[in-house]
Amino acid sequence: MRAYFIRRLLLIPPTLIGITLIAFFITRMVPGGPVERALAESQMINMQGGNSGSGGSNQALSQDQIDQLKKLYGLDKPWYVAYPLWVGDLLQGNLGTSFRYQEPVIDLIFERMPISIYFGLVSSVIVYLVCIPLGIIKALRHRSHMDNATSVAVFAGYAVPGYALGALLVVYFCMRWEWFPKEGWPTGDWEYMGFFERVGDLFHHTFLPLVCYLLGSFAFMTMLMKNQLMDNLAADYVRTAVAKGVGFRRAVVRHAMRNSLIPIATTLGHLVSIFFAGSFLIEYIFDIDGIGLLGYTSILDRDYPVFLGILVLSSFLMLLGNLLSDVCVALVDPRVKFR
Repeated sequence: MRAYFIRRLLLIPPTLIGITLIAFFITRMVPGGPVERALAESQMINMQGGNSGSGGSNQALSQDQIDQLKKLYGLDKPWYVAYPLWVGDLLQGNLGTSFRYQEPVIDLIFERMPISIYFGLVSSVIVYLVCIPLGIIKALRHRSHMDNATSVAVFAGYAVPGYALGALLVVYFCMRWEWFPKEGWPTGDWEYMGFFERVGDLFHHTFLPLVCYLLGSFAFMTMLMKNQLMDNLAADYVRTAVAKGVGFRRAVVRHAMRNSLIPIATTLGHLVSIFFAGSFLIEYIFDIDGIGLLGYTSILDRDYPVFLGILVLSSFLMLLGNLLSDVCVALVDPRVKFR
């Protein structure tokens, strides 16, 4: 098993190289880069100032200025030359400087990471604390009125996209009834609040986004737990234990439930990716300045250093989470032997 995990660790660097190489190539090939955006903005300013001469070239910047912009943005070299230089900076912990904010990318990410950690942790804890007991109850009371009602509820929630529900919540709860604030979180006077004021402000601003984040996860985790427990309750070893005199409750708790939690363990490793959890659409709707919204705006603004920095960190955490999921499965299920 040790050799298996060592091989998995050694596969992370080449996988990251493949992901970043494809993304880096695409950023150099797509039209409308930062230089083109700067040219368009300069030409627009020139036209508004009434200096768009007639009969001459409408180019707002000279060729020398364009070459200087390319050098400033690091676009003066071919992609196959620039990529090794970018990887060298990456190995030194330098993710580059944002084209839009003119700040180090790592600082921009760390500034927004607490928001992503908060939403990722709270949503994960709520999902596990609610869905696992609910799935157990649904399996034990299969086809009851409670089971049918909760199934309709969780699948109805699963069918509604989180961003669509978020738009409705903003329209009614924020705009029409004004029960929750329309502006994003954190608020401007957050640093001057007391502890209980911060807790109340945190709940007031993040309740609706959390509802949208949790909407899709409830159905998957609940039905996974229910189906696994029902399969184990119908297994021969449970019927044999009951036939030998073991009480049904003990057979469920000591045998069926333990084996049913094994698939749940495969999702524990992905908790590592909570640092970059979130939906840019939900953050955009609720005006939450998180990493999801930062990545979305970086694509629109052609802010390639920010986009590549978020891609590198999120891909690394996802690969590490997959490895930790295998570790969790091996710890929970002794029958699993990785070779």
